[in-house]
Amino acid sequence: MAVSATAVAVGAPSAEAAPQARGNLLYVGSWNGGQVYGVRFDPAQGLLTSIGPVAQVSSGWVTAHPDRPVLYVGSQLDGGIVTVFAIDRTTGALTQTGQVNTDGGGTAGGGLSHLGVDRPSDTLLVANFEAGQATSLPIHRDGSLGAPVSVVTDTGSGPSPRQLGPHPHHVVVAPGRRHALVADFGADRVFVYGFDGTTGALSAGEDGPGAYATDAGAGPRRLVFHPDGRKAYLLTELTAELQLLDWDGRSGKLTLRQSLAVDSPDFTGTKSGAELAISRDGRFVYASSRGENTLVVHEVERGTGRLSLLQRIPSGGLKPWSFTVHPSGRWMFVANEASSTLDLFAIDPHSGLLTATGTSLPLPNPDSVTVCAH
Repeated sequence: MAVSATAVAVGAPSAEAAPQARGNLLYVGSWNGGQVYGVRFDPAQGLLTSIGPVAQVSSGWVTAHPDRPVLYVGSQLDGGIVTVFAIDRTTGALTQTGQVNTDGGGTAGGGLSHLGVDRPSDTLLVANFEAGQATSLPIHRDGSLGAPVSVVTDTGSGPSPRQLGPHPHHVVVAPGRRHALVADFGADRVFVYGFDGTTGALSAGEDGPGAYATDAGAGPRRLVFHPDGRKAYLLTELTAELQLLDWDGRSGKLTLRQSLAVDSPDFTGTKSGAELAISRDGRFVYASSRGENTLVVHEVERGTGRLSLLQRIPSGGLKPWSFTVHPSGRWMFVANEASSTLDLFAIDPHSGLLTATGTSLPLPNPDSVTVCAH
């Protein structure tokens, strides 16, 4: 579907911080919108150009394959459907090449909350929010998907009316590749499953998966590991807390070491932690708050991993549902769902600080953004 392009330029970062000059394609999911949108990004100039809608498909999450021109779109439809698209690198157009169900249906919609690619095992890891399941799908050499290799079902609930049953929100392979962790919003748990690094299969022990329990009503949403492999950071949605956890790769155990509020002390609105990322060098942790409409930067203390607040700034819009850091580490794309804008921030790789560029590209209800960098 052709639309007129909208270009927005911002001041380029310094030569020292200038990212790769080669342009990228971005794909943006639309919450309850039934479309995926394409955007072209020039990282040398900080230039965003809207391509417009490139696929008519239910979209709860979008993820590009890190090495191949393939896009995976997780739906909000019953059955936990993942749709596969081939990417035209020249035009940004998408061509549907396949579709896979991740559950047996009967979950009345609500759909998938996150997709992630595990490169070493060629596996797509799927968090099926509505069905309470985590699924691994094999990725073939051409980027297409096979039938599920494994499906595991979480258990548990929490005190919030939104926590009547398990609701996985994120699946992450742990350092050492012997475990996969599932941050479960509904169960107030981070479940620790076995992981086969060759096949990508998830498994529970005879007594079920191990688990780290948050406070009741916290709603775990996102989890990232520090590059040293011994620490993890967990973001909760309902209490908007950022937690430092020690990770024991032998026992598969997480231990709480620090907990910080994401929102400012005087914030009295509804809390809603949303997105989480760590810089490639492990020096900075980034989070977003859909309650306070902010982006928050913490510095990581060397050795201990403890966090200290560096910056809290407006997200550029309303409800920063998610954000994605450019592979160069020097740009951040923020999907402000309620204000229907994709906002661009510059990242100083030395200080970790964010700078609002003033670029705000109108897109209907963006919920996720992924970069096709190759």
